[in-house]
Amino acid sequence: MNEQELRALVREAIARHGAGKSGAAAGSALRPPQPLTMRQHPSHGLFAVPTGADAEGPCVIEPAVPCNHCGYCKSYGH
Repeated sequence: MNEQELRALVREAIARHGAGKSGAAAGSALRPPQPLTMRQHPSHGLFAVPTGADAEGPCVIEPAVPCNHCGYCKSYGH
């Protein structure tokens, strides 16, 4: 099988899969909802907070100890 034959098979499969659907609304009704990944969920976002890690300074949360680069100060804390 060469590349042109493979492309033809893929086009046929796509045409069969899309046959009978009218627009994106019909396709989304048949598709199950996709779960969010860890990177997409807002609770896993990080704030742009200057920390002690920038200058090997003290921890923002507990200033009596040096920053150990845990990132807790940049998160929602969970």
